[in-house]
Order: sequence, then C-alpha cells, then structure tokens
Amino acid sequence: MHADTDPHVLYDSPDHQCLAFCTLVGGEGIQSNQFLIVDHGRGCIIDPGGDLTYTPLSIQVSKRLDLRDLDLVLASHQDPDVITSLPLWLMQTDCKVVCSDLWIRFLPHLASTFLADQMRVRISNRIVALPDEGAEIRLGASSIKALPAHFLHSVGNFQFYDTTSRILFSGDMGASLVEKDPGEWVQDFDAHVAHMEAFHRRYMVANRACRLWANMVKTLDVEMIVPQHGRPFRGKQMIGRFLDWVAHLRCGVDLITQHDYRVP
Repeated sequence: MHADTDPHVLYDSPDHQCLAFCTLVGGEGIQSNQFLIVDHGRGCIIDPGGDLTYTPLSIQVSKRLDLRDLDLVLASHQDPDVITSLPLWLMQTDCKVVCSDLWIRFLPHLASTFLADQMRVRISNRIVALPDEGAEIRLGASSIKALPAHFLHSVGNFQFYDTTSRILFSGDMGASLVEKDPGEWVQDFDAHVAHMEAFHRRYMVANRACRLWANMVKTLDVEMIVPQHGRPFRGKQMIGRFLDWVAHLRCGVDLITQHDYRVP
C-alpha cells in the first residue's frame, strides 16, 4: 500500500484530517494501527502504542502538526500496544491522556518517579478519566464521542467516534491479523472473516456484549470502522455485514467448558 511509514489518509478537508499509520511496528510486535486527528490545527492521537512506535509516530506527527498543538492522547484501554508510550508523550508534549476511569490508577505504573519529577507535574493531573457511560471530547472546533465498549475486550474499554469524518475508531473490535497491506479497505467480507474469527472468539467476552455493541453502533451514522489491528471497513453495506456478523458471533465465555479449567 504505502511505502515505509507513509500514512493512510482516511479523511481530508481544509480544517479536518484523519490519518492512520499502519506500518510503524517492526520486529516481533503485533501489527497495530495508530491514528492522528487534526481539527483546526489542534491534534489528537488515538492508541499511540509503546516503545516500538513512539519514535516513528512522533516523527510522522511532527511533519503534520507542531507537537505543542497536540492536545489529546486517547487510549481505548490499557494494553502495551495501546498506551505504554504514555510517559514519552507526557514529557514531550502538553497533551492530556484520556482513558477509562478503571485504569487511572494503573497508568502511573508506566512512568517512574524520575519522569514525574522531570515533568514537574503529577502524572495524575494530566490523565482524564472517562466514566463508564462515555463522554463527548472537544478537539478544536469539533468533537469526538467516547463510546462504551466494555469487555470488548478490556473490562474498561472505549472506542472513539469522530463526528466530523463519521469514522469509528473501534480498538480491538473488527481487528484482523493480516500479513500484508493492513491499511487497505476490506473488499471481500466473506474472505476477510478468516482473518478475524479466531481473534474475536478469544478476545471478545461473549455474544451478549457483541450484540449490544452492534445495536449501539447501528444508531450512529458511521462511514468507516477502523480497528487498531488490520484492515478497515468502509461504506454502509460493508459495515452492515460486519455488524451482523459480530452480533451473531459466539465467543469468549459462550465457548468455554469444564475442559478449559483442568489442573495441568
């Protein structure tokens, strides 16, 4: 798709841009997508990742935005591929980090006392807690809705709906494990299921959560669903296929039996 670390342009207007960086992870790390939203010159990064992505992502972001204008880092949940670069973003920018209230007291474990002293501010003063029901987050002249997606797969989990581009940044929901071209749009849904099924059966807690989530998303005007891993979905028909598929998927605790809980 794009050479080296060039971004995949999801949305581009004079005042609002959404970019996906799909090729920043090297080595043995799982492929992951990082996202930049810029509205009227103010920036937001979604799920920036860890040490593997911090340097290439910060370089790419700085080509498009003065890092002093980075207002927000949004974390869908607490996993290493989501937010372990937290102390670096706090040190190098004035951003606030937004995540579930459940993880507020866990995130400071990622930053040492030395880093806190270097920043001359308590880390907790820079972290914004999202209540379980979600919230609307201002960015520039636009807004981003933090949508509850608990147990998909984290107990405190959010997705982020950009109201201008109508893109749903869906975290692990819709994730696929593909060997090449992770930023290309899904073209053949039936063939794509093979890249999603095992992941969703293991990482999503139960069909009930998937079904309730799909019902919520169907109430929104969504043009794209862009997960943190693998390929995005575009267009009402493709998004509808995905929502119907996941709403009927048996997964997680739907599948476990006593066979899975035996003394080794």
